[in-house]
Amino acid sequence: MKFLNSKYLKPFKNIYIIVLAVFAVWMLFFDAHSWIFHHELNSDIEELEYQKEHYRNEMAKDDKAIKELSTDEGIERTARENYYMKKPNEDIFIIEYEDSIAKQKKDE
Repeated sequence: MKFLNSKYLKPFKNIYIIVLAVFAVWMLFFDAHSWIFHHELNSDIEELEYQKEHYRNEMAKDDKAIKELSTDEGIERTARENYYMKKPNEDIFIIEYEDSIAKQKKDE
């Protein structure tokens, strides 16, 4: 009985404090608008904002590539570098280093 008369349990004998404590626990953990639910939503928002910034950067890179390919010099440069095209009376020499060859064989 001495346990029930403890000075630490005295506030919990008040019905208002018990109701307030139950209400706080309910709102923090069990309700549809709980703190845990809001924490998950906030982490989802942060992830989506990161993705949004990533896609904006990708769009900027694509816009730069489109602007470059809209000129004749840009098209010629891309054709020469990526597709190894040449003018009719030119010779192309492709220089590959040993470390790039080994890397390409591993990728294949």
